[in-house]
Amino acid sequence: MTMDANLSLGMISVKSVSLNPLVAEEREFQSLTALIYEGLFSLDDDYMPQLCLAASCDSTTDGKRWTVRLRPDVSFHDGTPLTAYDVEATINEILRLAESNQGQYNQLKFFITSVSVNSADSLQITVNRPYYAVRFALPFPVLKRDQVQAVMPYGTGPFKVDTFDPANYLYLSANENYWGRVPTVKTINVTFKATNRDLIQDYEYNRIDAAITRSASAGQYQTSRTNLNIVYRTRQLETLLMNHSANSFPLNNENVRKAIRYAIDFDNIANTVYMGMAKRTDTPLPAGTWMYQDNEAYAYNPAKAREILEGEGWKVNERDGGVRHTVVTEGGKQVDKRLRLGLHVYEEQDNSVRVQVAGMIADYLAAVGIEVHVETVNFAQASSRLSARNYDMAIVAFQMDVAPDPGFLLMSGNTGNYTGYRSTAMDKLCKSLREKREFSEYQLTLHEIQNQFANDCPFICMWFRAGALMTRKVFTTVRDVREPEILRGIENIGY
Repeated sequence: MTMDANLSLGMISVKSVSLNPLVAEEREFQSLTALIYEGLFSLDDDYMPQLCLAASCDSTTDGKRWTVRLRPDVSFHDGTPLTAYDVEATINEILRLAESNQGQYNQLKFFITSVSVNSADSLQITVNRPYYAVRFALPFPVLKRDQVQAVMPYGTGPFKVDTFDPANYLYLSANENYWGRVPTVKTINVTFKATNRDLIQDYEYNRIDAAITRSASAGQYQTSRTNLNIVYRTRQLETLLMNHSANSFPLNNENVRKAIRYAIDFDNIANTVYMGMAKRTDTPLPAGTWMYQDNEAYAYNPAKAREILEGEGWKVNERDGGVRHTVVTEGGKQVDKRLRLGLHVYEEQDNSVRVQVAGMIADYLAAVGIEVHVETVNFAQASSRLSARNYDMAIVAFQMDVAPDPGFLLMSGNTGNYTGYRSTAMDKLCKSLREKREFSEYQLTLHEIQNQFANDCPFICMWFRAGALMTRKVFTTVRDVREPEILRGIENIGY
């Protein structure tokens, strides 16, 4: 299998009418804009920030101000030199969009408070969270200062735009004046499809060389002598939330939550339902990276689940179909309670796998005496019930930020904390994380957060959704193929 000078590529795109990466709507589409636009930093195979358009980046002693100096040899695709004024304008546009919670990089508002130009090749960035993760906020794409709101702004990347017809096609060509290695792939012709069925059909009939899809059906295509199926990790974390606010019996008992965690074989569910199109994780951070901390508490162990439930007073009543019961006191009276829970699940368009996941979860819990009623709801209903904490359990997806900081899910009262989880120890750790400026201390604190997560079991992390790059011609030497830089490295094939 060799790399040709030309590549034909297919993907799903029905919404993207602009190439402006600041307002991108479709995640797969970002794999294309990542070839056109670049940031001050980029993330390498080890998910570590490395200098890109920045030649250097130094902070003051208190970590609140960063001085960035730009590479001297970078130009936009129209030949205009990159300057600090372009970076300043891009940051200000991102922050403007973030005021109304718009834009692909609106999380920047949690890091950067202001920016000012020192000279044509130097600027100062003031941050409100002076910690190590600031570097992960700086890979945002830099646009020309007079094009930050343009539909087709010029970039500095290895490929430039020849033609763009939204929802139909995009033609890219190699940037022969690229400051890095000039791409060996000279043209990339992209065809957009409305459905995964049409996309995969084009691939099967050799109308395209490669296809990018998040459809679980891509799992049926295995790597062979003439075909590569490269599975990439997305930032979509799928979780099983459990409502344990003060009055949510019995899930306000952490031992019951842990029993549920032991009772379910998530590895088997991922392999059965997703056919390899999911990257398992037991914490809010991706497994196999420097961020991840493993823990034996996550092992599938139904016997341990039964033991914990018995210890909490939940006895199996064989006359009631094996459902567990316990006696609790309500208003001075003893009341027999069945261990019966509701499970809400909402579906995505063109994706029915979550209902299958919910059914398998219900089966695993039934095996240890927990009766589960699965209810399918729409996204609006799910959001309403989560906000009101009007649920027992729910399968919920979160789009994780580039910066490895799960505090929004774990801190008391924070935006993604829908479970009612409150832990003084966890709050302290998350706040401490945002004070760590050295990598070793930052990594250690992330591991401590995950150990606390294992101890408290506020909810269950199942997997990061995956996508597939199915290809006959193109391949990459990078080890960590991930969203949104799915095509990262193809320009350097042959070196």
